Amino acid sequence: ARSAAKMVSPKTRYLVFFQYCGTKYSFLFMVLSRVGLQKAAQNLKPVVPIKFHISSRTDSGVHALCNSAHLDIQRAPGKPAFQERVLISCLNRHLKPEPIRILSAYRVTDSFHARFSALSRTYIYRLLMGCTHHSEIPVFERDLCWAPTGGYLNVPAMQDAAQFLLGTHDFSTFCSPNSNAPSRSPVKTIVQADIQPSSGFLSHHYEYRGLEFWELKFKSRSFLYRQVRRMVGALVAVGQGKLAPHHIKELLEMKDTQAFPSFAMAPSSGLFLQSLLLVGLGPLHSGAFPTNAGCGAACVSGEGAQAGNEDHRL
Repeated sequence: ARSAAKMVSPKTRYLVFFQYCGTKYSFLFMVLSRVGLQKAAQNLKPVVPIKFHISSRTDSGVHALCNSAHLDIQRAPGKPAFQERVLISCLNRHLKPEPIRILSAYRVTDSFHARFSALSRTYIYRLLMGCTHHSEIPVFERDLCWAPTGGYLNVPAMQDAAQFLLGTHDFSTFCSPNSNAPSRSPVKTIVQADIQPSSGFLSHHYEYRGLEFWELKFKSRSFLYRQVRRMVGALVAVGQGKLAPHHIKELLEMKDTQAFPSFAMAPSSGLFLQSLLLVGLGPLHSGAFPTNAGCGAACVSGEGAQAGNEDHRL
């Protein structure tokens, strides 16, 4: 028994950052399962099947510029641990048919947990103004933004309304009912709620059409189920004149998920997980890529800091 134990290679825990286009996926499990990350990981020939533990779960149709996960890899006896660059290359090679890419990888300690170490999440929502019909959305922007009907929005009114979302509130009204999610506190703290002009892919080629791209950015430790989509939809309703800025404050005060206006839910297509702030990593392996490689995620040691341990889908 002792000699058999010596034949077992130690496992190595990795933190990986990855991105994906969520259009074709029904919930995050499809990104992970037979068509995604876990299928690609089995090509590494691990002794034990590899499981990805995700920092942030996203809903059907939601994209990620940067998400993260940790995974344990145990190789056959005598096989050394994968170098980070090799791991990235191997996973991406097997992910090639899918709109998923590994951005960077690190070796981390066995105590690190991707979800429990997420100190904050930042989401952006892309809006396109100037379209009178969804058929006018540029082909390269389809499923990557929302073009609300009615033309241009009253952005100053939306910016005024967004200020009511800042701070700590009971966001029950901005949470969709979800029988599959465990009960959790509806009290959240929004530290950023911005609306800024942006640019589209190759948008300088169709400036003559008068199209305008805008980004709504929200940052918090965690969010409730579809909270961002409800916040965006309510702000767009303000921009359309269907709601006044003070109605956002009144919706918060109602603390009732059924009180949210049915016309004000934003679609998933314009929503992106932009970045994460991870805490408690300690020193990273010397072979790792820079901590913000390609995805805008920040990794901090931050001993004693409070990490977000809530799971969510938006």
